[in-house]
Amino acid sequence: MEQATRVTLCLLAQRIGQLKGQIRDLERRLAELVGRHFPQLLVPVGIGPDSAATLLIAMGDNPERLRSEASFASLCGVSPVEYSSGGQRRYRLNRGGDRRANAALYPIVQSRLRFDTRTRTYYERRIGEGKTRREIISATRPGKSSAWSDSCSQVPARRGCD
Repeated sequence: MEQATRVTLCLLAQRIGQLKGQIRDLERRLAELVGRHFPQLLVPVGIGPDSAATLLIAMGDNPERLRSEASFASLCGVSPVEYSSGGQRRYRLNRGGDRRANAALYPIVQSRLRFDTRTRTYYERRIGEGKTRREIISATRPGKSSAWSDSCSQVPARRGCD
């Protein structure tokens, strides 16, 4: 009985290794396809090949129908919808749209929020050092060299945050 269990576990381990190799190959091919057809989608932080492919599939064969960011947000189900009554104006997120595209957008937004938290931490630290808001903003403008911009340029781009 122990021998049969050991053989079964060895076969399962081999199969897992084969499947992992196939997954890596498919991910590489997907990254190549997205990079060939829409390379600028892989540049922003937090967008990996899986998310990029899902968003491209949501756009469909005629991307010219998406005239603005608002139309794309509506397609993905992340646009605001008014549900006001009386004198108050209230909004909720659209519950329609492509749910897979919505799920692909979520980790992208989360990675942006983490970056914003890092920026906010830098800002608070510099205020604590006695810098003014104007000095901090001028030091972080593109083209200006600062410790903050230099450290951000050395951060590797996150891929595969799916």
